[in-house]
Amino acid sequence: MSKTPLLDLVQTPADLRKLPESDLRQVADELRTEMIDAVSVTGGHLGAGLGVVELTVALHWVFDTPRDRLIWDVGHQCYPHKILTGRRGEIRTIRQGGGLAGFTKRAESEYDPFGAGHSSTSISAGLGMAVARDLEGGKNNVVAVIGDGAMSAGMAYEAMNNAGARDERLIVILNDNDMSIAPPTGALSNYLARISSSGTYLHLRDIAKQLAHRLPKSWERRAARAEEMTRTLWSGGTLFEELGFYYVGPIDGHDLPTLVSILKNVRDARHGPILVHCVTQKGKGYGPAEASPDKYHGVARFNVVTGAQVKPKPNAPSYTRVFADALIAEAKKDKRVVAITAAMPDGTGLDVFGREFPDRTFDVGIAEQHAVTFAAGLAAEGLKPFSAIYSTFLQRAYDQVVHDVAIQHLPVRFAIDRAGLVGADGPTHAGSFDLAFLGCLPGMVIMAAADESELVHMVATAAQIDDGPSAFRYPRGEGVGVELPAEGVPLPLGKGRIVREGTTIALLSLGTRLAEALKAADQLAAMGLSATVADARFMKPLDKDLVTRLAREHEVLITIEEGSVGGFGSRVLQHLAETGALDRGLKVRAMVLPDVFIDHDAPNRMYERAGLNASGIVETALAALGRSVVSAGNRA
Repeated sequence: MSKTPLLDLVQTPADLRKLPESDLRQVADELRTEMIDAVSVTGGHLGAGLGVVELTVALHWVFDTPRDRLIWDVGHQCYPHKILTGRRGEIRTIRQGGGLAGFTKRAESEYDPFGAGHSSTSISAGLGMAVARDLEGGKNNVVAVIGDGAMSAGMAYEAMNNAGARDERLIVILNDNDMSIAPPTGALSNYLARISSSGTYLHLRDIAKQLAHRLPKSWERRAARAEEMTRTLWSGGTLFEELGFYYVGPIDGHDLPTLVSILKNVRDARHGPILVHCVTQKGKGYGPAEASPDKYHGVARFNVVTGAQVKPKPNAPSYTRVFADALIAEAKKDKRVVAITAAMPDGTGLDVFGREFPDRTFDVGIAEQHAVTFAAGLAAEGLKPFSAIYSTFLQRAYDQVVHDVAIQHLPVRFAIDRAGLVGADGPTHAGSFDLAFLGCLPGMVIMAAADESELVHMVATAAQIDDGPSAFRYPRGEGVGVELPAEGVPLPLGKGRIVREGTTIALLSLGTRLAEALKAADQLAAMGLSATVADARFMKPLDKDLVTRLAREHEVLITIEEGSVGGFGSRVLQHLAETGALDRGLKVRAMVLPDVFIDHDAPNRMYERAGLNASGIVETALAALGRSVVSAGNRA
């Protein structure tokens, strides 16, 4: 006789806490099945979430969420959390337009106390919440769940150092699903973890410390070393102890009775910061994901039975792959070319480069600040470093870009992937600001590829820039399908190109909106309005001759870019103001991303909302001429 489904009874964690502990295994199994089925429909992050199913169930059963704050670092693993916190009915909308976000989001649920799209923020946020709780006289718990990969970032250690020094009551769960700092050793390890997290042990340990303080200094140091050696033999947790955390573990993150017992102990401990080392398996419970955790970290829609992902056949190579192949070509010509990634070799294409040049490829972990200064050190010694970092992650290393690269005029080449709007990952991953925050830096050369052929030439251009930093940006996804050149040819520095000649309206595009500008020109031509279309190629140095010519020969000049205000359009306007072109009655419009964070959706729909598509360009042109789309259509 089949068991009565229990997950149907759980609308919120309060419902989960009504169930006896003996039912948690069944809930976890049903939760895993539900997650697999949901992600097979929508695509999204799979492996990490499957690995924390038992941990999620145990946390919500032991702790009084949402009064107790539960913070998920990054959020890749938050799908089971969302299912248990009132969002099961919407889980098949995750990462879809108008649906659930792929990460935790404060505006989405009271069970998401902190939004997380970038890694390594949970301990800092958790400490802030713990301090706020104590200042207000609160008694609730604060729990931060952080993955082992996120622990490679310096910010996590900065937070732990601060938390250890302050001694607020804070619980950190280290979800170790890859690097396995200290693998669990079965029943003995779990037994020791339960004992070392118990109130009796904590009390005895504090008594021992007090006694040690009363001994002569030499004996106190010996006692401390003895305890440290004992705990190291048990657990390998010395690093965390040195940072001021009480360490518990490692424990099997799929053993629910052990998880529940230890979480109860640390919940009830009146102690400072505690770290629970929990070892889990990515993809746990789903064969294809267990066998290939990297392939099933983020997935397209897939067949649950076979695990086969449903990926549409691309019409053109991805920009990321084009960059990787172009960089390989440059590296074959120049042994000084090296590549750096911050824990994103697959996402940036440097896995391909790394197979070709393993000794010239450096993955520094989730450490963008270090990646940039490391690249600066390479450049200072005469190498040609290409630092491939998503636009959204480059934000995390801005001081290093300014201080360690730009001020010193070091020729670090920034390959900025995921420029513009990125689709399902939403605003936390959008590449909206790099044009603005890089454009203000003296000596920075900035390029934006209009298509994959232009990207090849820009990689070659960057390889030849030896007197200062440079950056070239390109979007996520496949190219427009143009023929790729046999090899990259360096572009004339600071020179754009005319793609189509016209008379009345000038459309000056930077980046991949060029295709939409050409469509807009066709629509304007159908209305009897002639448009020039130009590709700026460079934001900096700006092609001032091209801008001056377009301003002189057209009634309207429109700049178009996939970035925020303060970028390319602002530089064009500055030049026009300085040269007096605006005094001659020129109508100028700068089309940029709107001053809002655009929620996740398909990229084309996001650009439609932003007004940066062909119809938006046409409307902007007609408005500048004092005409409406309807009236223009009637006259055409």
